[in-house]
Amino acid sequence: MTASPYHLGFGPDDLAPGTTIALLSGDPERSEAIATGTLGDARLLSTNRGLTSYRATLPGGAPVVCATSGMGAPSMSIVVNELVQVGITTVIRVGTCGSIRPEVAVGSVIVAEAALADQGAADDIAPREFPAAADPFLTVALARAARDLGIDHHVGVVASTDTFYEGQERTDTSANPHLLHRLRGRIDEFVDLGILGFEMEAGTLFKMGEVYGFAAGCVCAVIAGRTAAEAPDLAAKGAAVDRAVAVAVAAADALSTPRT
Repeated sequence: MTASPYHLGFGPDDLAPGTTIALLSGDPERSEAIATGTLGDARLLSTNRGLTSYRATLPGGAPVVCATSGMGAPSMSIVVNELVQVGITTVIRVGTCGSIRPEVAVGSVIVAEAALADQGAADDIAPREFPAAADPFLTVALARAARDLGIDHHVGVVASTDTFYEGQERTDTSANPHLLHRLRGRIDEFVDLGILGFEMEAGTLFKMGEVYGFAAGCVCAVIAGRTAAEAPDLAAKGAAVDRAVAVAVAAADALSTPRT
C-alpha cells in the first residue's frame, strides 16, 4: 500500500487504474456536484481538512478525480503538488472569475491561456519573470469544447491575485477603506494590457505545470462584471458555473478518449 500524501487524504492505490486527470475546484460543493451530478460512478475519496475529493468516470469511460483546492493559490499549490504525487498529469481548474471588460459578459466563460501572476505562491515556484502559461493543447481542447457546446467564451489572459478585495481593487464592498496606492487604478491598467478578468489560482497553477511537468488548464465562469458592480451576480452564478463545468468535462473527455 502506497502512503497517502499528508493533506489529500488518499493515495494512488485509492484511484482507478489509469487515472491521470483531475478537475480542480476551489469550492468543495462544486467538486461534489461535478462528481455526483455530472459524472458517473462517483465515490468519495476524502474530506480531509475540508478538501473534498471524489473519484468518478468521464462520459467516455475514463477515470477522473474531482478535487477541492480551497480558496487561493497557497492552498491550491499544496493540493496540486500532492495530486502530482499520486499520478495526476493533467489538471483543469474549474473556477469562477470577475470580468473587467464589458464584452466579457456575466454568464460567459473564460478559458485562460496565461496569467499575470501577482501571487506570492507563484513566486515560490519560479521567479516572477517566469511565464505563467497554460498548456497550449489543453487550452485548445477547452476552447474547442466551449465552441462545440455553443457556450459564449473568451480565450485570453487573466490576472491572478492573492486577495479577493485589495488585490482586485474592491473598495465599495471591502471592510478595508485604505487601498494601497499601488493597487489604485489597476483595473484600468489591466484593461489597457488586454487582461480579461480577475481570479485567484491560475497563475500559480500554470507555473506549477511548467515547472513540475504536468498539463495545466483553466476555465472560469464569469460571475461578476466589474465594469458595472463589485459584487458577484449570485442570480447568474449557477448557470455560469454549469457552463464552465460542461466545458471542462467535455475537454477532459476528448483528451482521454482514444482517437479511432
